[in-house]
Amino acid sequence: MTYFSPADSIILPAAETLRRRRREIVGELALRGLVTDEEPLCGVIDLDTVDELIDALKAAYPKSLPAMHTVAAKAIALRPVLAHYAQAGLGCEVASPGELELALAAGFAPDRIIFDSPAKTRREIEMALRLGVSFNVDNFEELARVDELIADIKGPTPHIGVRINPQTGAGTIDAMSTATETSKFGIGLRDHREDLIEAFAARPWLDQLHVHSGSQGLELEHTARGVRLILDLAEAIAQRVGKDQVKRIDVGGGLSVNFESDEVTPTFQDHRSALESVVPELFSGRFTLVTEFGRALTAKAGTLVTRVEYAKSTGGRPIAITHAGVQVATRTVFMPEYWPLRIEVFDAAGVPRIGEAFLQDIAGPACFSGDMLAVGRSLPMITSSDLIALPETGGYYFSSHFSYNALARPVVYAVFTDEAGQRRWSIARRAQTMEQIVAEAGEPDFAPLPT
Repeated sequence: MTYFSPADSIILPAAETLRRRRREIVGELALRGLVTDEEPLCGVIDLDTVDELIDALKAAYPKSLPAMHTVAAKAIALRPVLAHYAQAGLGCEVASPGELELALAAGFAPDRIIFDSPAKTRREIEMALRLGVSFNVDNFEELARVDELIADIKGPTPHIGVRINPQTGAGTIDAMSTATETSKFGIGLRDHREDLIEAFAARPWLDQLHVHSGSQGLELEHTARGVRLILDLAEAIAQRVGKDQVKRIDVGGGLSVNFESDEVTPTFQDHRSALESVVPELFSGRFTLVTEFGRALTAKAGTLVTRVEYAKSTGGRPIAITHAGVQVATRTVFMPEYWPLRIEVFDAAGVPRIGEAFLQDIAGPACFSGDMLAVGRSLPMITSSDLIALPETGGYYFSSHFSYNALARPVVYAVFTDEAGQRRWSIARRAQTMEQIVAEAGEPDFAPLPT
């Protein structure tokens, strides 16, 4: 579906701007000699693009609307990059104790964090209550656990909500859909609508409703239907208790990313328009809006760059062997039909290759035959020592490492434009060393349990 944004809406980074920045990045990597034997793969996050996406998100919603926009830590689990989002005024959505600690270390205030793990332990719930971290309860057993723990909390109670599964069905990618009839997330609305109303009526400290129908592959209208259902639930709760008990509506994230070109579409404005057409009450000021965007705030800002180690031909098919595979492009390797990546070819000096196109395979370094970035892709002929750039990889691709074959986490650079108009480079995360790989593989010998 094509989404329409009004002419007076937010200025997003133009496609040509993103292409130019990426070409400059690859050229600078080559000029600086940053793609080497020791580090033949790297990620680069462009903070200029990050800032433009943040500005577009903020501007898509009325300034008068009470709102807290958060970035999903899972999409960009890099401490200095998360700190950049914090400094820009965003909150942070976390889904594990590790992500919670990372968000705190990155400088997010506890009341700007939302904890959405579906498997919170007692200790994690206690920590959230003690710190003042907002969280969404996943199920009735967890709610009973909160009942036991909340009485011991000194000081103000953080915003506590319930995650609702609207049971509105799946999008085009089953694994990314979280509103199916039997989704593992949240409490099924059709199954337990009256139980939910009574649960809120019995607990005045419940003041938030959360819904997230899925991410990539989900139409915005589908997302909006889920929000419509929880707004109706909030109204039913208000009627039951005689006042507006639900103060915050957490609509999750789920804005898809265009992986086919550099066009930023759909936009945050499209997201707002879809909600406004289906749930206009959301914009009345009666509720605080909470968002939890991930790849929509990160993907277009990131590029993976790998050296081609070898170029060979098997069965008449040219194959480029690279250092980017399942360890960084896990979803693409295992579900290529849903997560295809564009391939851009540069020579060793960082100059884009042009010329006649040939069907070629782009392979990763892992020791299984399915470790392929692309199969039968029409590209200029690739040679060894060329550089391959993978656009739209700022979300998940270099922050969620899969350590198959003990392949090292790559270095990640950050680049931004300073006040003088100069592009400045820094290291966001150093490459994992061989010593770190060995240390993370366990004890030198079997260690006895403490007595």
